[in-house]
Amino acid sequence: MTAVVKAVTGLDQFELDLSLSPRVNSVKPSKTLAIIDQATALVQAGIPVIRLAAGEPDFDTPTAIAEAGINAIREGYTRYTPNVGSLEIREAICHKLKEENGISCTPDQILVSNGAKQSILQAVLAVCSPGDEVIIPAPYWVSYPEMARVADATPVILPTLISDNFLLDPKLLESKLSEKSRLLILSSPSNPTGSVCPKKLLEQIAQIIARHPRLLVLSDETYEHIIYAPATHTSFASLPGMWERTLTVNGFSKAFAMTGWRLGYLAGPKHFVKACGKLQSQFTSGASSISQKAAVAALGLGHSGGEAVATMVKAFRERRDFLVKSFGEVDGVKFSEPQGAFYLFLDLSAYYGTEAAGFGIIENSESLCRYLLDEGQVALIPGNAFGDDSCIRISYAASLTTLQAAVERIKKALVSLRRAAAHV
Repeated sequence: MTAVVKAVTGLDQFELDLSLSPRVNSVKPSKTLAIIDQATALVQAGIPVIRLAAGEPDFDTPTAIAEAGINAIREGYTRYTPNVGSLEIREAICHKLKEENGISCTPDQILVSNGAKQSILQAVLAVCSPGDEVIIPAPYWVSYPEMARVADATPVILPTLISDNFLLDPKLLESKLSEKSRLLILSSPSNPTGSVCPKKLLEQIAQIIARHPRLLVLSDETYEHIIYAPATHTSFASLPGMWERTLTVNGFSKAFAMTGWRLGYLAGPKHFVKACGKLQSQFTSGASSISQKAAVAALGLGHSGGEAVATMVKAFRERRDFLVKSFGEVDGVKFSEPQGAFYLFLDLSAYYGTEAAGFGIIENSESLCRYLLDEGQVALIPGNAFGDDSCIRISYAASLTTLQAAVERIKKALVSLRRAAAHV
C-alpha cells in the first residue's frame, strides 16, 4: 500500500509518497539497541538503572593499542587507505590466522571493514540470491536473520536445546538442507549463549557441508579470545576441505575492548572476498586508517592478545563464576554454563504466567525484561530477540560490584513473582 500525505509549503499544496522499500519493511529493528537506548534514557532521567544489556567490554582499550592510534594521528596517518585495508594490517591478520588458527592465506584473501558486522552483511549480500536459504542455529545473534532478509534470502532457524549446551544437532542440520541452502552461519563462542563448538562437532558439520556443493559457511569468530579453559577454539576454515567453503569473520571490538574503533575483517577464498570488496567500495570504502594502525598494535600484543587480553578474560571468568553460583541458587532458573564470550542466557520461563502487582501478567521474555526494568531497575535483553523466548540475556561485561548489585535486584524481583504465584 502506498502511503501518501498532503503537505503544505508556502502557498502550495502537494502530495508526498512516504512508502518504504519492501526490503526495509521486512527488517526488524534491533531489540538490543532499543533496550540499551531505553535504559540510557532512564539513567539520564536520574533513575539508577543497572545496564547489563550491551555487549561491550567495560575495560579501556589497552594502552599500547591506544598509543598506536594516537601516534597515527600525530604522524599524519589520517588519509584513505586502500579499500581492502592497508597491506600492513592484512599481512598482520594473515600472520595471526596462521599462528593462532591454522589458516594459511594471503593478503588478497583478506578484507578489512568498519566492524565485523559490516563484514558479515557484505558476505551475506555477496553470496546469497533471492530465494536462497540462510541456515541459522538458534539462539542466534539478533542481526543474522535480518541480514538474510536484506539479501532477499530466507532465514531458516534451527533450534537448539539448553540441555545440549545450545549446540547444533548435526542430524537436524542435515534434515533441513536443500538445493536452496546457500549459507550456514556458525558462531563460536556464541552470542548470546556463550557456548563453544567442540572440534568433534565441527568435524561432523564439515562432513555434512562437503555433501552439499552450494552450501557455504560463515564462521563468526568475534569472541574467539574470550574463552574459558578447558574449552578451546577451532576455526572452521582450518578443517580439511573447508577453507574453500568458509568465510571467516573476526574483529577487534570484543577481545581488545575496541568497540568504538569499528574494525573487523573477512578472510576467505579470493573470489568471495573480492565480491565483498566490490560492495564495500560502493558502501563505505575502506576502514579508518587510524583504527587500522591501532589494530596492527593489537595483533602485536602476542598470541591470543597476550597479557592484556588474558587479564580481561580472567576478570570475565570471575564474573561468570559469580553469576553461575548466584543463579544456581535461585528456584526456577535454568542455564548452560558459558564456555566463552561474556553472556549468561537464563531460562526464566518458570516465571511466565505469574502476575506482578501493579505490572500485570509475565507472559514472555519481553514482559519479564520490562518487569525487571520497572521493578528491579536492571536492563536485560529478552530472549525472543535471539530466537528463544524462554530465556533472557545478561551481559557480564560489567564490574563484579555492579553484577553483585544487579543480582540482588533481580533476585528480589523474582521473589516477588514467586510470592504472587503462591497466592494464585
